[in-house]
Amino acid sequence: MDTLQEKTKPVLNENEGNEGQKRYEEYWAKQMANSEFRKVYEEEAIKKELWLQLVEARQAAGLTQQGVAKRMGVSQAQVARIEKLGYEGYTLKTLRRYLQALGDQFSLQVVVTKAEIANSPTQIYGARNVPRESQDEL
Repeated sequence: MDTLQEKTKPVLNENEGNEGQKRYEEYWAKQMANSEFRKVYEEEAIKKELWLQLVEARQAAGLTQQGVAKRMGVSQAQVARIEKLGYEGYTLKTLRRYLQALGDQFSLQVVVTKAEIANSPTQIYGARNVPRESQDEL
């Protein structure tokens, strides 16, 4: 089954594809070399990653937005807002309540990095699958 991306992918001859790919990679390397661009890009990528993780977790739990809303005691519109791409109003309290509504198999993980080493593999990771009593202390 073809995906939309595969269906809309432009057909290039071999030389056009290689040249276009090369130009794109050069452009991207130049953009990522700019520290301000890289910072904004990484912040946006993190935001995108969070909303997507929330949606995927809800779906994995077999719940609808309405189901999560009922468990949280809020409207479906509020759950939709939490799951919206670009939403920046997250609080730890809201995220905890959202995850509690999903069930015990989900936990909140917070990653803290130091700015100078953000691109290194050394990061401090929050606990996963921590008993609910311990999560309240976070």
